[in-house]
Amino acid sequence: MPEARPYRPNVGIALFNSAGDVLIGRRFRDDGPEIILPGLEWQMPQGGVDEGENLREAAMRELWEETGVRTAAYLGETDWLSYEFPPYHGPPHRLAKFRGQRQKWFALRFTGRDDEIDPLTPRNGQPAEFDDWRWERLDRVADLVVPFRCEVYRTVARSFAHFGR
Repeated sequence: MPEARPYRPNVGIALFNSAGDVLIGRRFRDDGPEIILPGLEWQMPQGGVDEGENLREAAMRELWEETGVRTAAYLGETDWLSYEFPPYHGPPHRLAKFRGQRQKWFALRFTGRDDEIDPLTPRNGQPAEFDDWRWERLDRVADLVVPFRCEVYRTVARSFAHFGR
């Protein structure tokens, strides 16, 4: 019997700096079925899409909410990608009604300065998700994320390789 729960609509952001590296943040806590594992706490910004929200606008909103970045230019986007959440048996959680995430990834060029990046300040009533950040080669990021995200990250790396170094 196929899984009955839907995928959560989501956008992901590969924010490239002028050197061709992407911004990654270190998650400092689990979020329901979205767990972190020791040594695999890093990820690119991503987040849910509001009902009726334009996907490119959702990507810019999520980038700002999670990192403080507003100065970024559109480069491209992927087709829809998806991943399944690992089994979750914890307390009731907003993500537990979903089987995983269905994502559209956006490549953006950072046009600001590094001091604009501030993942610790809550925005739009959303708690901080990252406690640290750094620039990383896109082709290395899949090795830094939790296993259930690896294949999506490899696909994003192949799709956006021409924007990196």
